[in-house]
Amino acid sequence: MVQQSLTQKLAILSDAAKYDASCASSGSTRRDSRDGKSLGSNEGSGICHAYAPDGRCISLLKILMTNFCIYDCSYCINRVSSNVERARFSVEEVVKLTIEFYRRNYIEGLFLSSGIIRSPDVTMQDMVRIARTLREEENFRGYIHLKTIPDASPELIAEAGLLADRLSINVELPTDASVQQYAPEKDPAQIRKAMADIRLRKEGAKERSFTGKRPPRFAPAGQSTQMIIGADGSNDAAVLGQSTRLYSSYKLKRVYYSAFSPIPDSSANLPLISPPLRREHRLYQADWLLRFYGFSLDEITCATPDGNLDLEIDPKLAWALMHRGLFPLDVNTASRELLLRVPGFGVKTVKRIIATRRHRNLRYEDLTRMGASMKKARAFMTARGWTPGALLDTENLRAKFAPPPLQLSLF
Repeated sequence: MVQQSLTQKLAILSDAAKYDASCASSGSTRRDSRDGKSLGSNEGSGICHAYAPDGRCISLLKILMTNFCIYDCSYCINRVSSNVERARFSVEEVVKLTIEFYRRNYIEGLFLSSGIIRSPDVTMQDMVRIARTLREEENFRGYIHLKTIPDASPELIAEAGLLADRLSINVELPTDASVQQYAPEKDPAQIRKAMADIRLRKEGAKERSFTGKRPPRFAPAGQSTQMIIGADGSNDAAVLGQSTRLYSSYKLKRVYYSAFSPIPDSSANLPLISPPLRREHRLYQADWLLRFYGFSLDEITCATPDGNLDLEIDPKLAWALMHRGLFPLDVNTASRELLLRVPGFGVKTVKRIIATRRHRNLRYEDLTRMGASMKKARAFMTARGWTPGALLDTENLRAKFAPPPLQLSLF
């Protein structure tokens, strides 16, 4: 085997890590290096949320420890039967890269995942060694997110939680049947058990002992998971239903959706967001509505008869167009619950509306200053001096929001 340089490994393993979507760094506890004895920080001047065009966080050094893998998951580019160029970092190389990238102000933390080499325990041991070396030998206080291996021993996962800010375990696909079909070496029950153990350990870390001593912090930024979308036949109702159960059962910080699709021909005249990525985007929007806007799963997925989201318009707008009889709403009298259903109104905007209308009636211009997207909202609300008139009943109202048709190249 030809010896690879560190630069060559970095090119291979950073590219391989782009399929891991769960790398957001919010929610941890404050740590910094102002004491002069340590390195890095994870808040304030530390983690800065920069995002790639597809919405993924790029503020972390995001790499695989290796893309060698003994598993043969059919949807994974790094499966054992895949003909891809392989590489593997040593523990020391990952530590060196993290520290040197941080000192050059390229990154503020580390997102580390890995293929399975030899066994889950062997792989997890190396990942824990990396985190331990950074924390204890390099005094690194920046953000660390470890993609945990559910088949590894509970003791290794427990140690990982004491070193990392966030742990994540992939549920892989929306249903157990799909996991068994496309990733037969993985056990959905074992995945859920590992996620439950993380939740219990995190909750246990909040309880003081009988002497009043607080236990060590465990994964203070919580846990998240990733779900591959489009590799099986699950519709959006199944995907969002699974997400709802995961949030409830394991108190997850986030479910990340990762679109599965072949890489399109770069010469084709394709739209900026191809359909798989557009579906991913709509699922994130729907997820947000379920968690923070009071929508139910049935309401979100009723836009189409097959249980999928409308790809042309966002799910809140799709719902509003199907329930025009509830609109227009008077922003000066409508309840918070109903205002959250107005397209173009976010949670912060609704909070400002309720706070301001206690003192005076709101006008159209006030809503613009509050940050509301009036291009969407104006057809569904009234305010002092504003009414949508016949706009709400216009037959082609949906066409005003949907993107225009795009002629694709035939050659």
